[in-house]
Amino acid sequence: MQIHVVQSGDTIWRIAQNYGSDMNQIVLLNELDNPDMLVVGQSLVVPEPGREYVIQAGDNLWKIARMFGVTVQELAVANNITNPAEIYVGQMVSNPYFLHTVQADEYIWGIDGLSAGQVSYNNGDPEPIIPGQTFRFPITNQPVIDVNAYTTQMDKQGKAEVMREGKYLTYLSPSMYSVREDGTLTELRDQSVLEAARANDAAPLIVVTNFKQSELNSDLAATLLRNSETQETFITNLLEKLRSEGYAGVNFDFEYVYPEDRENYNAFLRRVVSRLHPEGFLVSTSLAPKESAVQQGLLYEAHDYAAHGDIVDFVMLMTYEWGWAGGRPWAIAPINEVRDVLDYAVTVIPREKILMGMPLYGRDWNIPWVESTTARTISPKEAVQLAAKYGVSIQYDETYQSPFFRYMDENGQEHEVWFEDARSVQAKYDTVKEYGLRGVFYWVLGNSFPQNWAVLQDNFRIRKI
Repeated sequence: MQIHVVQSGDTIWRIAQNYGSDMNQIVLLNELDNPDMLVVGQSLVVPEPGREYVIQAGDNLWKIARMFGVTVQELAVANNITNPAEIYVGQMVSNPYFLHTVQADEYIWGIDGLSAGQVSYNNGDPEPIIPGQTFRFPITNQPVIDVNAYTTQMDKQGKAEVMREGKYLTYLSPSMYSVREDGTLTELRDQSVLEAARANDAAPLIVVTNFKQSELNSDLAATLLRNSETQETFITNLLEKLRSEGYAGVNFDFEYVYPEDRENYNAFLRRVVSRLHPEGFLVSTSLAPKESAVQQGLLYEAHDYAAHGDIVDFVMLMTYEWGWAGGRPWAIAPINEVRDVLDYAVTVIPREKILMGMPLYGRDWNIPWVESTTARTISPKEAVQLAAKYGVSIQYDETYQSPFFRYMDENGQEHEVWFEDARSVQAKYDTVKEYGLRGVFYWVLGNSFPQNWAVLQDNFRIRKI
């Protein structure tokens, strides 16, 4: 797969010709509603012929496997497809093998740096090898990572999205349950998305928050963290929910916790782990994006990176929302800011316990920005459509590794848009590799961003548990 940035004069036909690809494959993979309307600066993902194939109407896995010269089982396993009958138009599948054609000066012990034993093991006994002969080798050089995604949609649409994207997920986190003052949990009609998660071997995590009356509530967190009896009641109720709903574990997203409850939060997590681990349940936490242990502010002070890294199975660093809805126009997850958080995090949390947060959305601000105004949240696909509608080019900030543009609407109001594209997520995946992290998580499903899944698949293999 390659990333192409649209230049003036580009057409889908010309792009396909340049990469030796197929027009329809590019259109499907990028979900282009109008292939004749490209935007200068727009990024497109281009599948590699023979290596990647985008599912079209009327396809089945047997047909694709035959085209690749592999079995249906090999293709399904390599692409985390649990049910060969459940494939979707626009999804990319990858050949589990790469092909090598022998050159005139090659010998069995020198093909692509592979040993003679590897060549023989994967191709029978190929001696003597002949120029023009083609061998196949399994693709094993992709790092294996964990991927989690939050979803707030518990309806048919939410289930359909989990069915479609579930093969890319290690975990699914339906959001959310809230703790009550008496240690009970609120309700969530999550059965349909849980069914979709299990159908894709995505382990569900129950998300527990201190959310009350439409906001994250510091007093609610304090009520739980300062009372051991309430904690025991809560953990008992949590265990019952984990068992009855088939969850694999819990994710605590306690935010705006009072600084004086920092040690209470740590002690609470130890108590939870002591009760949940013997039954095989995972425990994770979501942490605000800190750049030092002494970072001040209600969002940060009670989140003890070192303690969480020691106590829980893994943490989710919320490395997004620099460009938040109530703030000035800015990249949602500027890579320089993300890296500042990681530079601190890896000094106190084991790298193999860190999932880096990634946004699946963008924002549209009115400018000049006025304090107390709120930006509109949009999908990456919608952002490109806005640029096309108003005839403006998409720019790319190299420092933030993020696309943006400005436009003026029909009422004369100027706007500034920041969002994610194939280039920006590639920069983030490169960062995951560089720092050797456990993986990534997304906030949040429900925003159309087809390129992300193709870029993810091109960079990693997804762990299933």
